[in-house]
Amino acid sequence: MSMKPIDFDRRYGELDQVISAYLGQPADDEPDRPSLALRAYLRHIWHTRPWALSAAEKQLRAYANNPPGRLRQRLGEFYPVPDIGLPDSEIQSWLVQLADHIKQSIERGEVPRPSELPETRWEWHVRFPELGQFLGGWFSQDMPDEFTDHEAAVRDYAVSTDHTLVARVVGEIHELLALGLDEADHAVAVAELGMELEPPGDHSPGSWLSAVADELSAFRPKHV
Repeated sequence: MSMKPIDFDRRYGELDQVISAYLGQPADDEPDRPSLALRAYLRHIWHTRPWALSAAEKQLRAYANNPPGRLRQRLGEFYPVPDIGLPDSEIQSWLVQLADHIKQSIERGEVPRPSELPETRWEWHVRFPELGQFLGGWFSQDMPDEFTDHEAAVRDYAVSTDHTLVARVVGEIHELLALGLDEADHAVAVAELGMELEPPGDHSPGSWLSAVADELSAFRPKHV
C-alpha cells in the first residue's frame, strides 16, 4: 500500500519540491554550477522557507544513498522520481550533486538575490500560486464554452471562491504589476501562469490585470 501523507512528507516532502522545480527544465547541473531549475528553487526557498533547505539536503542525500528496493517498490512506499531526462544509472549521482549544491549554499550563506522576473514555470507558480489558479482555472481554452466573456468569468471566480483567496489574488496581481514589467513580459507572465486566451480586445495583458484587480477589490461577498 502507498505511504501515509505524513510519512511521505517526512521522507520525501522537500525532495519532491526540488524535483518539481525540474519539470520542463534540463537537469544540466555541474559540480561548479547549479542548473537554472536549482537556482530558481534556491532563490524561492531562501526568501520564503529557508529552514526547508536543510530538509531538502538531507532527503536528497538519504534517497541517493538508500534507493528504494523491490519490497518498497512493491508496497508503493517510495518516491518515484519523474523522468527528468537522465538515465536511471545517473540519478543517484545527480541527487548527491543537488544535495552538495544546497549544502554549499547553506554553509556559505549564499542567498540569491530576488529576481524581478521568475525564470521557470515552476518559479512563476510558486511565486504567484493563487494567480496561477485563477488564470489557469478560469481562462483556459474552454472559457468561451462556459462564460459569455471575460467579465463573466471574473464574476464567477469572485462569487465561487473564498474571499480570502480572492484577496490573495488581488495582492499577487499588485505584486506582479509593481515589478514594472513591459507588456511583452506581462504577456509571458499570464501565459506561464496558465492563461490560454488573449485579454479582451481593448486591453493589454497588464491593463487587463489591473482592471481585474480593481473589480475583485470592489467585490463584496454576501455573508449568510
